[in-house]
Amino acid sequence: MTLAQLLAVFAAGIAAGGLNTVVGSGTLISFPVLLAVGLPPVTATVSNALGLIPGSVGGAIGYRKELSGQGRRLVRLGAGSLAGGVTGASLLLALPATAFETIVPVLVTLALVLIALQPWIGARVRRRRETSGRPARPDGGPLLLAGLTLASVYGGYFAAAQGIIYLALMGALLDESMQRLSAVKNVLVALVNSAAALFFLVAGEFDWTAVGLLAAGSAIGGRLGATVGRRLSPRVLRLLILGVGTLSLGQLLLR
Repeated sequence: MTLAQLLAVFAAGIAAGGLNTVVGSGTLISFPVLLAVGLPPVTATVSNALGLIPGSVGGAIGYRKELSGQGRRLVRLGAGSLAGGVTGASLLLALPATAFETIVPVLVTLALVLIALQPWIGARVRRRRETSGRPARPDGGPLLLAGLTLASVYGGYFAAAQGIIYLALMGALLDESMQRLSAVKNVLVALVNSAAALFFLVAGEFDWTAVGLLAAGSAIGGRLGATVGRRLSPRVLRLLILGVGTLSLGQLLLR
């Protein structure tokens, strides 16, 4: 790579790390840059998954205050995410590169609808619980576990807008603030990326230069994203998620 290409990959890592921490969809910044500098699609996907791990970990650490009291939830949901991530990584190496192209825009569209309707859905769910007298399940029940596991299969495969899908599912099924859900999202993304990366280290092809530059950039971006994201109000954060998600959907449809 030329000096300009090296700087572009590093800058993409910073942007992707910050965006992943606050919203998700950072892959839609870093992945096209890797393709633009000449990496084949599968190599770019593998290198991207490896390079963005430090950003995911940094974002999770930055949100550690919001993770307080969510240990049991993280263990249960994290187990499903790990299994899904490894499954998705294996599918990436076994299936054609176009296998998910049709379903991905549908998933992102549904996630955006759920994010937009989250206040209304949450109010309806709370009223139904009050009427029935049944307390909310702190882990979201089997529906959330199944949904996040399936979303993690997709995350291990490609990961574009993965965080938005996580937030949509948790927002519909958990009675928590957007900031606390975002904290859980960052941990789950870090787990999925790490599980997929370990699989790729053994079975995949990647570019060490791209991985190193993305890793350095995403580590910076992840911490910056956590600093900014934790200061956003729930309304602003939701609008930001919708805005970024809509742009992501447009990019996916135009690919």
